[in-house]
Amino acid sequence: MSISVFNAGPHRILYDDNVLSVVSLEWLQPEFWHLRRAVTAELGGRGQALAVEMDAGPAVLRRYLRGGQVARLVRDRYLFTGYERSRAFREWRILHQLFEAGLPVPRPLAASCERRGGIYRAGLLTTLIPEAQPLSRVALRLSVDDWRGLAEVLRAFFAAGLLHADLNAHNILLTAAGDWYLIDFDRARIVTRPVDPAPMLGRLFRSLDKLEIAGERELLRQLTQPL
Repeated sequence: MSISVFNAGPHRILYDDNVLSVVSLEWLQPEFWHLRRAVTAELGGRGQALAVEMDAGPAVLRRYLRGGQVARLVRDRYLFTGYERSRAFREWRILHQLFEAGLPVPRPLAASCERRGGIYRAGLLTTLIPEAQPLSRVALRLSVDDWRGLAEVLRAFFAAGLLHADLNAHNILLTAAGDWYLIDFDRARIVTRPVDPAPMLGRLFRSLDKLEIAGERELLRQLTQPL
């Protein structure tokens, strides 16, 4: 994967030039795809994720939006402390590292940091995982072998040093072919050692509790331990 940065005045776009020969700031704006009638699905969530049809293939556009009470005042604006420290650039580089390591994540395409003085807005484009549904929708029909497959995938991420900030039943996808993927790496980190899976599994189990899904939790605990 080859990484390039496009400068557009105070704005920057980080992108994979093996997939995108040119980039435009418009591509990181939902309005652009709506006007072109190229939105194929609204994926929801606080990040306003949209499935869009690009010339390079199906993709997902997500804008970075705040949650909670602060969202009423500054829904999509963040303090600018450097392009590489923006949420979009950091997530793009996490995805790039995981993708290059052969782990099942969407391929990162482009990330924008749109600066206005001391604040910025941001967006992220990744490839779309085809025919995939979140764990929250498929958990009740999974077999023990399916849960075992998920455990093996999670163990690979933990062994690679991934600290996922929001591992929940909505950020784990299962494709029609039976392959597991992780998404949403906002605020994630990668460290140079295998990580303790317990805190991330705890977050996952709490999300399953909210959905009243039991699942094979003991199997996940056992099989995600470092080898």
